[in-house]
Amino acid sequence: MAIWRFDAIGTTWEIETSDELGADERQLVGVEIDRFDREWSRFREDSAVTRVGRDGGSISSPDAGAMLDVYRELSQATAGAVNPLIAESLSALGYDASYSLIAGDPVAAPAGWTQRLRWTAGEATASDPVLLDVGALGKGRLVDLVTETLAHVPGDLVVDAGGDMRVRGSVVRIGLEHPYDATKAIGVIELQDAALCASAVNRRAWGDGLHHVLDARTGIPVRTWAATWAIASDAMRADAVATALFFDGGPELAASWGVEWVRMSTDGRAERSPGCPAQLFTARP
Repeated sequence: MAIWRFDAIGTTWEIETSDELGADERQLVGVEIDRFDREWSRFREDSAVTRVGRDGGSISSPDAGAMLDVYRELSQATAGAVNPLIAESLSALGYDASYSLIAGDPVAAPAGWTQRLRWTAGEATASDPVLLDVGALGKGRLVDLVTETLAHVPGDLVVDAGGDMRVRGSVVRIGLEHPYDATKAIGVIELQDAALCASAVNRRAWGDGLHHVLDARTGIPVRTWAATWAIASDAMRADAVATALFFDGGPELAASWGVEWVRMSTDGRAERSPGCPAQLFTARP
């Protein structure tokens, strides 16, 4: 397999193909990633999300309906713990556009977000200035878009964005990284024609026990679960379930979508969905 590595949207990507990608294919990937980032990144001053956070108005994007429809299901399943208006809560703890990492007091995300946002398949409109953060599923969505961009490329394909990946073709064996020791794995999974997304409290962590997985109802980082993994046919839903599994309602949402999963608690116990194909080295009794 030929491997193309590059950095984008704050993470390292690896795209593996049977034959090396040409300049045209690489350009297509770069254009798609930049388009998504210009529309949805709260870390870019020139993005549509930043503009709506400052002035209100609309975001024209082919991803609007697909992502916000799933956010609505996520929010309902977790009783409001997942909310796309979590950006101000993250900023309050220092995970802001400038990465200050200077924490203030926790701030809950605005409730009733579906009344403040309206959307169609290709546009999202805010009734007043609101700052969105699509981190609960946005990277998965972009992995799907890059995979679709390379649909014409023959042979095997692996699109991996910092551990959120989608595989086409041959079976790929993947270790589930231990959240407290990156040199170890809590298990392995064989992935074929599917997506695997993960989330962990040791990624994007700072200060005194702060990390990026917040309960939108309180603005406080979750403390019960340390890491999650979800396996689905597409990366966006895998990413969404990996987020939902930090909260009550996550396993039920996964079951309704047919998504398999593993999660590990902060005290070291691991559990998985009944049909999950992962081989765990440690499992909850």
